[in-house]
Amino acid sequence: MKCPYCSGESRVIDKRDSSPGITRRRRECVKCKKRFTTYEKVEVLDLSIIKKDGTREAFDREKLEKGIKRACEKRPISQEKIDKVMNEIEAELLNKKTKELDSSEVGELVMKKLKKLDKIAYIRFASVYREFKDIDSFEKELDNLRKRIKKKS
Repeated sequence: MKCPYCSGESRVIDKRDSSPGITRRRRECVKCKKRFTTYEKVEVLDLSIIKKDGTREAFDREKLEKGIKRACEKRPISQEKIDKVMNEIEAELLNKKTKELDSSEVGELVMKKLKKLDKIAYIRFASVYREFKDIDSFEKELDNLRKRIKKKS
């Protein structure tokens, strides 16, 4: 691999699996001696999402990540935590027996992960995903969330 600083050759110093299907490599440039990290993952392109209107589109990790980041805006959630959630979601989707998934299945999985990560991010995502039409439907979801939190306490 070429060094991003001087375009010289690099060597691997350390290698480890950072999460399912992703390998983290710590590298050092032979020429300038600077260090950098690369990530390697298997690219799987044959997963299709069936949208609410019946159309199909290829799974787009960037599109999903954009939605999750929007829900997490101005919240105390690091990029590392978002990446971890993204990797968990992608791994679960890829482990499904079918290569065609309903968008509702993906949305429910995202909401499940966001609920564990941050309640506000969960509500933000749910409000767009579930298309709350009025304040009553929004309050109903908040009440359900409050009840679940009280049960855990």
